[in-house]
Amino acid sequence: MQPPSSASPVVTVITQRRHRIHHALVAMAACACLPWPALAQSGNINGIVALSSQLVDRGLAVTSDTAIVQGAVSWTLPSGWAFGVAASTEVRNATPLAETFAQASHTWRMTPDWQFAATAAYYDYPGRGNGAFNRAEGGANWIYRDVLTLGIAAMIPTGGGNHQLRGAADVDFHWPLPWHVSFSAGAGYAQTQVPTYGTYDDEYGSHRYPRGDRVNSYGYGHLGLIWAQGPWRVEVDRVFVDASMREAWLAASPWVATMSWSF
Repeated sequence: MQPPSSASPVVTVITQRRHRIHHALVAMAACACLPWPALAQSGNINGIVALSSQLVDRGLAVTSDTAIVQGAVSWTLPSGWAFGVAASTEVRNATPLAETFAQASHTWRMTPDWQFAATAAYYDYPGRGNGAFNRAEGGANWIYRDVLTLGIAAMIPTGGGNHQLRGAADVDFHWPLPWHVSFSAGAGYAQTQVPTYGTYDDEYGSHRYPRGDRVNSYGYGHLGLIWAQGPWRVEVDRVFVDASMREAWLAASPWVATMSWSF
């Protein structure tokens, strides 16, 4: 059994994560208007739809513990370039979208075993933290045989009150097991901007209001199993996050599951 093959970074973001309605509709309309037959001759068009138990970003909960529908489309060129968009929403409350995402990347083969990928992406979270989590991000990833990935990223928040540069570093490991199953593990350390809130009481009760933003540095990781056959993939992860994030009600659920179909 071979290690899982590496797909477009834009498409695989759905399985790793663990942006406004207008943006998503514009992106979908643009994709529908592209000359797909001509593009297909010069590159590959890939897509994925998924159902997850929660939307997670570097160990933090983007949504509550509820069913999430996700979709992504990407265009990958023989030259190593890839472009794509993705969107996610809660099943029980489709507006606003939970996340929209756009990314461009380029991959180089360094040796028969190693690849290097550079990415530029924009994340938008319409329903989360009054824009504090919105960001532009650039990343660099070293990939060994689709088994080990080492990544670093620089992030500039585009929402909230503090736009200083942040950083993150990740390592992810996949190893094939019998019966179409793979073992997955990962760990990382990141700086993120999170909103803070205060409360006040009046004759109408207790009220919560945004008080500003703070920068948190924290560690996170996961252990999981992946079953994949043909276009189908099921992943169950045990998620670990620093206790400080759990105390602040920012951490993801301890268990996250995702089922996806690619095309």
